[in-house]
Amino acid sequence: MKISEILVQNKVTLSLEVFPPKTSDKYEKTAATAREIAALKPDFMSVTYGAGGGTGAYTAGIAADIQNSYGVPVLAHLTCVSSSRSFVEDMVRRYQELGIENILALRGDIPADGRVSEDYHHAVELIRDLKDLGDFCLGGACYPEGHIECEHKADDIGYLKEKVDAGLDFLTTQLFFDNNIYYNFLYRIREKGIRVPVIAGIMPITNAVQLKRSVAMSGTDVPQRFRNIVDHYGESPRAMRQAGIIYATEQIIDLVANGIRHIHIYTMNKPDVAAQMLEYLAEALC
Repeated sequence: MKISEILVQNKVTLSLEVFPPKTSDKYEKTAATAREIAALKPDFMSVTYGAGGGTGAYTAGIAADIQNSYGVPVLAHLTCVSSSRSFVEDMVRRYQELGIENILALRGDIPADGRVSEDYHHAVELIRDLKDLGDFCLGGACYPEGHIECEHKADDIGYLKEKVDAGLDFLTTQLFFDNNIYYNFLYRIREKGIRVPVIAGIMPITNAVQLKRSVAMSGTDVPQRFRNIVDHYGESPRAMRQAGIIYATEQIIDLVANGIRHIHIYTMNKPDVAAQMLEYLAEALC
């Protein structure tokens, strides 16, 4: 099933993300984790993709397993910054053979060694190729606080409009901790003519190290309210886990109460955290 068909249904949708292992020896454990998360029956699941196609085969395998074993539609990520056009074409054929209809088209992070593709420099180039390679539902990433590599927010929205015009069916946001940032972002992009659905990306932070890593990678602003929570509970793993789940759950409740229909949870491969959030939200999402 295509994600675009899910997003037009008259209901709140909740999707969950998993990431594949980096090495083959961890594949079965990660696949089992993905199955646990799929058993929660989200509206769809996304499976991430390593730089340069390093986890491409694992992404495809886990995505197909989720879809075939649990009937949960999957969104397979695909990055291009370290990939040749022929490699991308091979991955697309693999996705097609496995019955995967949805792709999240991303540039991907610049590798530490700085070696990038001669064929791709920006996600929009990948999006245009994917439109020619098959009948996929295409999603893209967006950054409510601006991309960490883009100096001006207005320029970032201009690049986003270019990606949408190239053929994206929906967008998923980078994580954020302040819902007002998301609401303001929606206003600004709608003003520029971006009308596709924008799924709100929420990450439950369950330990202080996770927060530091996430902020370093995304540049996301952390409200003082949440900083206080981490300062107070960060030394107690069980308390921090509970506080982080509650904070993220409250974010989702506020989003839904303000008319936002589509939520994506970055699970960090933690089925217990995802299950706890869905339990808290069971009635609130009806």
